[in-house]
Amino acid sequence: MFWEYAKAFLIGGLFCAAGQVLIDYTKLTPARILVSYVVAGVVLGALGWYTPLVEWAGAGATVPLTGFGNLLARGVRDAVDRDGWLGVFTGGLTAAAGGITAAVIFGLIVALLFRSKEK
Repeated sequence: MFWEYAKAFLIGGLFCAAGQVLIDYTKLTPARILVSYVVAGVVLGALGWYTPLVEWAGAGATVPLTGFGNLLARGVRDAVDRDGWLGVFTGGLTAAAGGITAAVIFGLIVALLFRSKEK
């Protein structure tokens, strides 16, 4: 079990370190880096290269934004196989609906419990 955690920590840490290097040494904004991570996950997932990484690293590959991109690509691929071209429009949202719903609900709860303050 220790090795599973170590692999997840290693891969997740490499993703974070790469993002920090991009922030420190390029003029890319954090938002553009985050979008690049999602797009990279979509591309790697569409090519079938991300699945072996997920099988090896587990949560270290599924939790970062690249994992979200991979989830979108897999959802579209499965929906196209099942529903045809309509799946291009519905697959990504259907696959990621649970995570998106959780983010919206938790964001709403936090917004109701806490009030923002001016600096």
